[in-house]
Amino acid sequence: MANIFAKKPLAQLLGEANTSGEGTLKRTLGALNLMALGIGAIIGAGLFVRTAAAAAQASGPGVTLAFIVAAIGCAFAGLCYAEFAAMIPIAGSAYTYAYTTMGEFVAWIIGWALIMEYALGAATVSIAWSEYLNKLLEEFGTSIPYSMCHSPFESAVINGVTEYGIINLPALLVIVALSLLLIKGTQESAMFNAIIVVVKVAIVLIFIAVGWQFIDPANHTPYLIPENAEPVKNAAGTVVREYTAWNKHGWGGVLGGAAIVFFAFIGFDAVSTAAQEAKNPKRDMPIGILGSLAVCTILYILFGHVLTGVANWREFADPALGGEASVTYAIAQHMPGFGWLATAVTVAILAGFSSVILVMLMGQSRVFFSMANDGLMPKAFSELHPKFRTPYKSNLALLVFVGGFAAFVPGSLAGDLTSFGTLLAFVLVSAGVWIMRRSDPAQHRPFRAPLSSPVFPFVPIMGIVVCLGMILALDLFTLKVALGWMILGIIVYFIYGQRNSKLQQGIVVVPKEMEEQAFIEPDKDNL
Repeated sequence: MANIFAKKPLAQLLGEANTSGEGTLKRTLGALNLMALGIGAIIGAGLFVRTAAAAAQASGPGVTLAFIVAAIGCAFAGLCYAEFAAMIPIAGSAYTYAYTTMGEFVAWIIGWALIMEYALGAATVSIAWSEYLNKLLEEFGTSIPYSMCHSPFESAVINGVTEYGIINLPALLVIVALSLLLIKGTQESAMFNAIIVVVKVAIVLIFIAVGWQFIDPANHTPYLIPENAEPVKNAAGTVVREYTAWNKHGWGGVLGGAAIVFFAFIGFDAVSTAAQEAKNPKRDMPIGILGSLAVCTILYILFGHVLTGVANWREFADPALGGEASVTYAIAQHMPGFGWLATAVTVAILAGFSSVILVMLMGQSRVFFSMANDGLMPKAFSELHPKFRTPYKSNLALLVFVGGFAAFVPGSLAGDLTSFGTLLAFVLVSAGVWIMRRSDPAQHRPFRAPLSSPVFPFVPIMGIVVCLGMILALDLFTLKVALGWMILGIIVYFIYGQRNSKLQQGIVVVPKEMEEQAFIEPDKDNL
């Protein structure tokens, strides 16, 4: 009987990581490229959309504390990611780490969860990209026809006439353009991403600097939503938001807000999917992962402080007021004379969405690349372009799947669902570090997560506890949908993955030289 918890030999992973030339991914990324990659994925929809959502739904002005809680959870997980990425610099991220520590079935679960984060996330963000492109065009007196920027399942009454969607063309085109860029090469994609990062970080800094002078201290009192907070009603008197649940007020609201804004931190883990394309992964991967996380956390806290100081958090709870395009609303209503900044923010959002889509597509293609190499996905996903040495068939498959979703399905996937997939990966990666510290303490670790001894692994345990807490703070509908998705993944594994697994078929062979490479430099200061 097949052992679904069989582990992929670490020696083989290290051997694959040390190979180069034809048939391998091209190493072109330095530490700054990797940090920019992380910032490019992190600063996007989350910062501009989820900040106001978390303030309105759970945290109030305490959204800054929610960012800190989410960042702490990410920091614990990020330290674990950095240890794995430096030790096993191979594409696949959390999927690969789980394969060698917890076995094939757990690795498949993570790989399936990452589809929820990367592929479905990219489709959702591309639909939002289309919406904001239209908003930008409207400021210049034009717009895309409704039928050409909405799915066939959507309709709206415009000027007394019911309009129906045919295809979301802008969402499809941005997926096509970014997929072709990824096929062309990782270095070119990284350069494009770096330019976008400079633009959107500059606009975030301008908003913080300009908005600071418009902060009204009264908006920060009380700092947390009180337990007896009045429900928010719209102009018609209908209640649109209540605060009776444990995770909607006080410190419970801070945890609930952390689960919401966690979406804003998604991206630093995508850096680890590019480990096999880093020039010096042992040094550069920890810098890229932890550096991007540190920069974005500081920007997020400052941004949340300014946004909830400029406008009252209750305004963001009413869709007719600041519930949509919250940052633009705050500028237009509370920062007179800075209308140009609202336009700049829209440009930053478009840029942010573009880089998020780019990194999500890249991350998913690398996860597919690793899973296909192991036989758990069709072989085509592991085939590299003869000239560009990128997994072009994987990128083309994602272009069809993600592009089709973006073009013909409404953008109803919640950011919380994407957060679930990421949080689950974080929990299992944190557990993986603990397991590997116990099972293989002598293995050389170029970067070691601090306070992670086999006896008392503080960092991995805290990564597990904080991320599990944020999973439990998600709403019940999200948890039900996520459970359904994971059950589907388990069915697919037993129908296809297990039957085609190279490990299950005994195809995996560890050459002698790979065994030697696996233990070149044993750790002498074993914690």
